[in-house]
Amino acid sequence: MSDIQIRKATAEDAPLIFQFIKELAVYEKMESDVVATVESITGSIFSPESTTHSLICTVDGEPVGYAVYFFNYSTWLGKHGIYLEDLYITPKFRHLGAGRKILKYLAAYAVEKGCGRFEWAVLDWNEPAIQFYRSVGATSQDEWVIYRLTGQALHDFAASETTGNNSDKE
Repeated sequence: MSDIQIRKATAEDAPLIFQFIKELAVYEKMESDVVATVESITGSIFSPESTTHSLICTVDGEPVGYAVYFFNYSTWLGKHGIYLEDLYITPKFRHLGAGRKILKYLAAYAVEKGCGRFEWAVLDWNEPAIQFYRSVGATSQDEWVIYRLTGQALHDFAASETTGNNSDKE
């Protein structure tokens, strides 16, 4: 039986987290999309004003994965929630229970903090992850579609003038 441990990441873990991010990007066939650096991870996760947190998972003392999460908020519940941005376990250590242990750790943390939800997204083709999430009782939220502004589109929209017409109201 393997000794699986979860610990809070520290700034010294930034290079390890970056390595895991690159591995995850390769798995998701999106390696060219990674623009993060060890320095940007250090600054964005471990600075005093950061609202993002990270965990490191070890098996028999060897780092094998990570999670990155932050608190969000549900107006309908009137409570905070936890959003899991990344969960990754190195392939040769999968099926030992490490991913389940991270999810359980975060679920217990969400309960401890009085959160109303614990949620994340998964790529629609990632059937092993989908089956794993279903096995812990998670359900997909198929009625919601995620929208994103990023890169130049984000900058362009932020710099654009408001037209004053009502067609852009929510």
